[in-house]
Amino acid sequence: MKKKRKSARDRLSALLCVLLTIAVVVIGLLVVHVRKQANIEKSGFATSESASQTSPLGSFKDFANYEPSIIYDGSTVSLHSDEKDFAQPGTTGSTGADASVSPTSPTAPTTADPTATIPQSSTTAQRTVNSQQSTDATTAQTGSTVHNYAQGAEYAYAYAGFTPKQADLNAREWNLMLVNRNYILPQDYSPDLSEAVKGSGVRMDSRVSPHYQAMYDAAKKDGITLTPLSGHRRISTQKTNFENKIQKYVNQGYDRAEATRMAAKIILPPGTSEHNAGVAMDIISLDVDFEETKAFAWLQEHAQDYGFILRYPKNKESITEITYEPWHWRYVGVQHAKAIKQSGQTLEEYLGVR
Repeated sequence: MKKKRKSARDRLSALLCVLLTIAVVVIGLLVVHVRKQANIEKSGFATSESASQTSPLGSFKDFANYEPSIIYDGSTVSLHSDEKDFAQPGTTGSTGADASVSPTSPTAPTTADPTATIPQSSTTAQRTVNSQQSTDATTAQTGSTVHNYAQGAEYAYAYAGFTPKQADLNAREWNLMLVNRNYILPQDYSPDLSEAVKGSGVRMDSRVSPHYQAMYDAAKKDGITLTPLSGHRRISTQKTNFENKIQKYVNQGYDRAEATRMAAKIILPPGTSEHNAGVAMDIISLDVDFEETKAFAWLQEHAQDYGFILRYPKNKESITEITYEPWHWRYVGVQHAKAIKQSGQTLEEYLGVR
């Protein structure tokens, strides 16, 4: 009888252990989910699991071999590609109705030149600054603060205090072109695009892609996969993301001007994102926890050797006017990337505009 009771107790103990283990696992999953939701709220983006497929490269999300369109709806995003909306690799611009390209649209060279980022002299960076300042001076004299977005009309987000100037498309060093909430691209800006990594379907300016591929290959040899998540993004997509973020804050009770200013700290207004220029890449994750990964550590140590900088570093938000984004890496060329890394400056500081 005692043996039977002991056996029953043993079975009960085993059952309790199993239930406790299950409870711990469930709690752990809930904690992970809550953390992800918190980070989604901070970054303004989330990846759609339904859009995740197996690509020829194995570790990539397959975006049907077209530019990934990251559409933000206020709390989540959908990653999708549509042939009618995106240009085929190797073509200029998009074929969608909202992305027509005029004959005079500024375009990048049709072939990538890996040596294009090597300055001819140490004064070229200053020439770029002077060129940017010249653009500012011309703007001040004419009283025009915008681009072809608002010729003869007020800038769409002027009500929130935003009056961007035209980005310097004629900068001596194209890789130092400043694009932010104060410097905007023309609405029809359309760089020539190519895949950042062969087979990924994620594209960048064709002058940048060879450098990302080289960095990807080098990291791969070290056991790191720098999955290209989001490269070039259409200005129309940027507008959708931005407007949805504004609406989210409006729905929370903020007036539209304040909601717009809040949104701009997370998602840049259309035409002011480096993604619109095709010179930046969101790598692997849109989660601030990315900074704790081996991939981020590798980028911190080696990215400058391939011409890339961490564009929105921690504790520099007052200068970049963008929250910390460990996943966003901008191409500026090897010499400038090394100088910026060594100085600890942001691109704005390096160019002398902040």
